[in-house]
Amino acid sequence: MILTQLPAAFQEAKPIIETIEAAGFEAYFVGGCVRDTILGKPLHDVDIATSAFPAEVKQLFKRTVDTGIEHGTVMILDHGNGYETTTFRTESGYQDFRRPDQVTFVRSLKEDLKRRDFTINALAMTAKGEVIDLFDGLADLKRGVLRAVGVAEERFHEDALRMMRAVRFASQLDFAIEPQTQQAITDNAALLTKIAVERTRVEWEKLLMGQHPDAGLKSLLTTGLYQYMPMMAAQKPMLQQLLALPDWHLSTIESVWTLLSWQMQLRDAAAIRHLLKTWKTSNELISHVTAAVNALNALERSGRLTSEENFYTGLDALTTANQVATILGFGQDQAQLAQSYASLPIHDKHELAVNGGDLLKAKLVTPGPMMGSILAACLQAVITGKVENQQDALLDFARMVADSKNH
Repeated sequence: MILTQLPAAFQEAKPIIETIEAAGFEAYFVGGCVRDTILGKPLHDVDIATSAFPAEVKQLFKRTVDTGIEHGTVMILDHGNGYETTTFRTESGYQDFRRPDQVTFVRSLKEDLKRRDFTINALAMTAKGEVIDLFDGLADLKRGVLRAVGVAEERFHEDALRMMRAVRFASQLDFAIEPQTQQAITDNAALLTKIAVERTRVEWEKLLMGQHPDAGLKSLLTTGLYQYMPMMAAQKPMLQQLLALPDWHLSTIESVWTLLSWQMQLRDAAAIRHLLKTWKTSNELISHVTAAVNALNALERSGRLTSEENFYTGLDALTTANQVATILGFGQDQAQLAQSYASLPIHDKHELAVNGGDLLKAKLVTPGPMMGSILAACLQAVITGKVENQQDALLDFARMVADSKNH
């Protein structure tokens, strides 16, 4: 196969390959960028593989960065772009089921491609667009099949994360996992526990944000891989419920974890925090998901949020909640929700027209718990529209609150 219309990203990278070839070495575009071009999907990164060893690559270009030189990878900087260029290599001795104990640089493209995970990712392409297919990846692309390169069990023992990548690709591409490859995942699923949670999480999130999450979920259930994911062993009914939802799509990581929290019946902050901490997410994501789940509760209950719920949820989490609510069948008009939020008198507590210093200056309080209590009352009064967000009005209100607390 020869691709005659190469995307701009390849055209920009062609001089890199041509420079390497002019020095007497081989160089090719490899992996996902070739696969996605054939499928007509947008490119993210352009990766290059070469017979030149790292030191030889560095001699050919003025600006390089050693991004992973122990594995043969050098970043070539050219006209504002960075191109990861990796020496052909073989790998051996995967004691941790993730990283090779030994990497050996070689001059053979075939030796390099045979260590890759799936046939559709073991494609190479010349600068002129000629696709090199040594493992029938083109046929698998055409048939929509995900097949391991060589012996599937060996590929998964080399890197157990490849099993999660398989179900993730099923979701993103709507591909079927080839029977022997699927059986190897089933037989070796327990190896997933050897993989860092953070790496598994990235694949899980990508699966649920894929264009065909049902395909990925079916593979996850069929292989039993879910049983070895954090807090998922007992969640087969929940995963089946996700499968039963009508056509759905998640576009953000926040919506992924909001939907999972909701489907797992996690409604309070402590339970949500436990789930997300187990998956080693950020505190920022935990706060966002907690707010979104609270908003989901309100949307399910009444289809709207009170002024206070709007204020404490925030527009971003509200948008997440409504995306998930739409999937679940009780979503609201997003424009109306956004307008409701926009109409709040203030959107942040720092916008309150009085602060502790103002209360002290007016001699309404002394430093201590009373100050915080009065400020909280002022904030609530402004949010709910009982008092205008003006200093004089709020000081009058604060005086009334202080008097009531002193009697």
